[in-house]
Amino acid sequence: MEQRDMTLTEEFNPTFLFTWKGIRTADEPNYHKHDHLEFCYILSGRGRHRIGGKTYEVREGDLIVVNAGEYHQSMMEDKNVPMVEFYVGLTDVFVEGQEPNCLPVPEAGPVLHASGELKLKLSRLCIYMEAEKEMCRVGRYFMMKSYAIQMIILFLRAQEQPQKAGAVEQYSFESANRKYVVEKITDFLEEHYAEKISLDQIAGNMYLSPFYISKIFKAETGDTPIHFLIEIRMEKAKELLTNEPSLSVQEIAARVGYDDAYHFSKLFKKKFGAAPTAVRRQENE
Repeated sequence: MEQRDMTLTEEFNPTFLFTWKGIRTADEPNYHKHDHLEFCYILSGRGRHRIGGKTYEVREGDLIVVNAGEYHQSMMEDKNVPMVEFYVGLTDVFVEGQEPNCLPVPEAGPVLHASGELKLKLSRLCIYMEAEKEMCRVGRYFMMKSYAIQMIILFLRAQEQPQKAGAVEQYSFESANRKYVVEKITDFLEEHYAEKISLDQIAGNMYLSPFYISKIFKAETGDTPIHFLIEIRMEKAKELLTNEPSLSVQEIAARVGYDDAYHFSKLFKKKFGAAPTAVRRQENE
């Protein structure tokens, strides 16, 4: 028999308010409160959060819940170590046995020290919300709302009965995290191959260093991100040569991200062993 969820009801339907990502290099100036529920996820670095008169040490992977009416303030621990924070705001949050816009907080405090699979899931949600915010696609609000609700559920589930003693953990965060990063890089390259893309840009979108991006991508795929991008572009160019005979080589080069048709032709010949025009003739014979 399926266990009934006694915390969230079928009418649970929060209103999504905002997300905000920032690099903290100084203490938040005001010890303040607000009427909505707020999450703060630490993407990188470390610092302190003062909540309800107590100060908590926070670090990468921590999820801080700030209930409505709770005074709070984000502060630096070391001014030489910036802290990247991701905030999510919601209202109309009604949980059984709690005040409006409040979640049950464990005795240890409102800071959830996430690791393993939970840390990976929370990091993904932040990346997904940031991507939706930037892309402005149809249904953006509802996608961001769904991710924010997942964050609430993950916080509540983390307070459930811990894993039984002696159970074996079958999850490797480091391995899964590397594969996830590589997956996001390949998705980005396949979506933006026609644009001007640099390693710094890829790294910036992932909030990681270019060196780390190159290292893990090479380890997981045996290839570099830039060479992988070239492979995508060449395959797309070959499709265009075959399917759109009215396009010139210059136009095809531009369609796959190259201003210089000569440079494009050299890369194409290296990949397929023949110039674009020759491949077009072969494909159409």
